[in-house]
Amino acid sequence: MRSSSGSGPDRTPTACPADSNRMRGTGGTDGTGGNSGTVPGGSVVLVGGGPGAADLLTLRAWRALAGADVVVTDRLGPAEVLADLPAGVEVVDVGKSPGHHPVPQHEINAILVEQARRGRRVVRLKGGDPFVYGRGGEEVLACRAAGVPVEVVPGVSSALSVPALAGIPLTHRGTVGAFLVVNGHEPLGVVALAAVRDRTATLVILMGVSMLSEITDQAVTAGADAATPVAVVESGSTQHQRVTRATLGTLVRRAAEVGVRAPAVVVVGDVAAEGLLVPDASVSLPVLSTLVPEPAL
Repeated sequence: MRSSSGSGPDRTPTACPADSNRMRGTGGTDGTGGNSGTVPGGSVVLVGGGPGAADLLTLRAWRALAGADVVVTDRLGPAEVLADLPAGVEVVDVGKSPGHHPVPQHEINAILVEQARRGRRVVRLKGGDPFVYGRGGEEVLACRAAGVPVEVVPGVSSALSVPALAGIPLTHRGTVGAFLVVNGHEPLGVVALAAVRDRTATLVILMGVSMLSEITDQAVTAGADAATPVAVVESGSTQHQRVTRATLGTLVRRAAEVGVRAPAVVVVGDVAAEGLLVPDASVSLPVLSTLVPEPAL
């Protein structure tokens, strides 16, 4: 058994015992933010794991994982790498799913600090990038407030990578030159609504599956064209990746028909049109000339 999680809404998960040779301290925390019981040498690294595929992890992320004593992991991200961790590494699962947050953020912060105070090298493995809706800033603050050394390893953000893997460029010359990333847990703001209405930027919505009806209704009510292309990319970068195309006016019905589920990235704008990167068969592409070397004299 390599990992465990809490069984109740207020229970902090208990990790499996690590190999004693990797344990460099057993000091605890006094719960006050001070350094009582701290063992020198402990640290925290927030690692962005990318959208899910293990080969989209950065080299720096792999190095951090190879040197970890304990890995505190989310539900999303490259879960398959956990099986390849060195022997004796603890895995603490604090993953959240839509509507189900068994380990509150303040408890996750406490886990990071407590493990580091035991003199351990802690890797906080997060999906995507730690600073793009990953609450990485909160975890950095918690570590710094407790006097725990902390660093960040950027990850390949799902906001950019998942559309690209689905063949959707967020910017495209002659189509649109900007994009905006928003959190789908909340109503669209003024800037996002203007971008969709005026088609001045591609709108990328993370964590927005449960709010599709509200988002589309809000956009159309604000004056957006109901025919605006939309693409939903589920489980990007994994073997289960699926792309669903629709328009603002048909998205909710289409998503219900095919059973769209989280995790998914929603792309709204002209770049989401299915034929954008398909060459026009009626246009003849230029023939590249081949240079033939002159015969030697």
